[in-house]
Amino acid sequence: MNAGSIKRTETSDIQWVSEKTAAQLTGLSVHTLRGHRLRRKGLPYTKVGRAVRYSITDIASFMQANRIDFS
Repeated sequence: MNAGSIKRTETSDIQWVSEKTAAQLTGLSVHTLRGHRLRRKGLPYTKVGRAVRYSITDIASFMQANRIDFS
């Protein structure tokens, strides 16, 4: 992931990433993320116009919630 793919908002510390970057971070395909949005499941997202953005915090929470622990 390059530094230019993470965007910071001026009003908060939330970092937003594109669906391509979210796919890379989660190991899911962009197609799967789009399917999840269509079926209203998976990661929460924000949409402004046609641009879809995912919060880094939401991605981390999603990954933690789906973690398999063998202890």
